[in-house]
Amino acid sequence: MTETDTADVSDVRVLVVDDEKEVADAYALRLRDVCDVETAYNGPEALETADEETIDIVLLDRRMPEMSGDEVLRRLRDHSFVGRVVMLTAVDPGFDVLDLPFDDYLRKPVEREGLVSAIDHHREVLAYDLLGEYFSAESKRAVLAAELPAEARADHDGYGEQAARVERLEKRVRRLLADPGILDTFGDIGREGI
Repeated sequence: MTETDTADVSDVRVLVVDDEKEVADAYALRLRDVCDVETAYNGPEALETADEETIDIVLLDRRMPEMSGDEVLRRLRDHSFVGRVVMLTAVDPGFDVLDLPFDDYLRKPVEREGLVSAIDHHREVLAYDLLGEYFSAESKRAVLAAELPAEARADHDGYGEQAARVERLEKRVRRLLADPGILDTFGDIGREGI
């Protein structure tokens, strides 16, 4: 893997979750020079980290005491976690995986190149998912900006919230997209009434 192959994931925020501290730290160490990586050594710590920080990709072990990876996964999805979850586990998959809302399943051990590849793939998928959300949110904001006076927009809480959401989505998409130029073309669409 060359330097340019890993450049795409440098701004990705990854959370490695494994109850075996040495395993979590080993995977984090493999990724430290590639992306922004955090570790959690149990389910509650993983959920707390995902609530407090913007995490793009969670690498999640399945077998953990206190709270299994399957339970962490369900709770992340129940709390509308906006990111990708990759099960990184030694557990042999069975038909039970059909009911689990993960995005990928990697069997340990996974070499550095495989991890970086998976992270890059999920970075791109997440970026395009968020790009769709951004376009939808920005089109609403833009049409209101084009059609309503500034003082009316300034007095409306919903408009302010929408503008802030658009800004957050734009920053995250720019951070994740390999080529964020598509964002710059969105403003070229005329939304004013004729």
